[in-house]
Amino acid sequence: MKQYILLTVCVCLFLQFASAQTTGKWDLQRCVAYALEHNISIKTQDITARLSELTYKQSKASQLPSFNFGVNTGFRFGLAENPATGVFENNNIFNTGLGLQSQVTLFNWFSEKNLVESDRITAEADKEQVKKIQNDIALNVAVAYLQILLAREQVNLAAAQVEITKAQLGDTRKRVDAGALPELNAAEIEAQLARDSSALITAIGSESQFLLQLKAILNLDAAAEFDVVTPSVDKIPVEPIAELLPEKVYASAIANLPQQRVNELRVLSAKKFAESARGRMYPSINASGSLYSNYVSFKDRPVFDQSITGYTSSGLRANVGGTYYDVERPILVNNNTVLFLIKPDPFGAQLKNNFGQNIGLSLNVPIFNGRSARTNWERAKLNIRQFELQKEQGEVQLKQDIYTAYNDAMVALEKFNADKRTVTTAEKSYDFAKKRYDLNLLSSFELITSQTNLERARYQALYSQYDYLFKIKLLEFYKGQGLKL
Repeated sequence: MKQYILLTVCVCLFLQFASAQTTGKWDLQRCVAYALEHNISIKTQDITARLSELTYKQSKASQLPSFNFGVNTGFRFGLAENPATGVFENNNIFNTGLGLQSQVTLFNWFSEKNLVESDRITAEADKEQVKKIQNDIALNVAVAYLQILLAREQVNLAAAQVEITKAQLGDTRKRVDAGALPELNAAEIEAQLARDSSALITAIGSESQFLLQLKAILNLDAAAEFDVVTPSVDKIPVEPIAELLPEKVYASAIANLPQQRVNELRVLSAKKFAESARGRMYPSINASGSLYSNYVSFKDRPVFDQSITGYTSSGLRANVGGTYYDVERPILVNNNTVLFLIKPDPFGAQLKNNFGQNIGLSLNVPIFNGRSARTNWERAKLNIRQFELQKEQGEVQLKQDIYTAYNDAMVALEKFNADKRTVTTAEKSYDFAKKRYDLNLLSSFELITSQTNLERARYQALYSQYDYLFKIKLLEFYKGQGLKL
């Protein structure tokens, strides 16, 4: 018995200390803002959106003419053709080539244009997907926040019940000591105090668990100090149920919710991609151009003076008027006199002299390519239908969810009103039981039963109130009003 009382006192002191620590507590807006900045799912989708944006920029730039500069160098040695003389000789030759190339697609049945538009819409859809995940995270944060508020209300109810039972035990103990009541009455109330203390410990554990769950959503360290502001449930703004009719909420959701916008953009992107795939089945016209030049360096080669010393047969014959004559070739003898040196021109001069240009048009007509182009087009058309079905399914599911939420809200409201009446009746019943118990007209067991009924009714009414609050907040979320607590 003393252990239960000591535990109860410790719990009450803990609650008083926690309620006094208001500095640094997080409200819902701060929790949502932190989650949107640090949640891993949002960061992951944001990277996907950035990648889609890069893809769009790249495909947009691909419509511009390509422009490339190239340099190639080489070194030849041994028997090779001299680029300056055209004669095969043993020489070391160093050559360098410079070139500028450009190519552009003049017409391809708007395939590139439609692909760029498809990538643009995809990038926009991925940005909307980020907003959709942000909305989901915000809703999850709000749900976890409301669970904490409900758990704390349950802690307060459990703590108050412990105090009531303690007061009853003190009064009963005095009457037992005076001989007015049997010891059984005190024992029964002591057992009830133990049960109430256990319920209080369970409620505190649930509150701690919900705080940990909210930390996980916020991507906070589990060991970090964290607490939330606890507004009164009666002061949380709630829109009248008459302003949240299903058709009105559905129309607003279709216009405002990111997920519906994502589905619509996916369909548009798929249509543009199909048009791009269709264009690749038709001829395309490309233009190209290039500028080029080269430079050659080799070891200077002397050209010596030569003299004719005679003639010899070459083994060839020439037909002159029907008569064949031997063709002779001169016999040359090199002298020691160097007439001139064969050497390369300077770098700049060679680049100028060897400068050339090239322009061209090409026509590419796809005739047979293993049905790859047509298959891609047919696959793209099926993707359109797939995204259309996803969009249709999303709208049907959204409408179903809104009507379900509205029906649940109406049921929750009726249940909350009924539970409030139950609490009123249970309070009256407990007051009568308490008075009869004080007059020794009621056993402690019957008093505890009445007290338990009141406790259960209060718990149920509290749960119904928060359940109704959540259902209304869900409808407000679908309507696009955000989350306010």
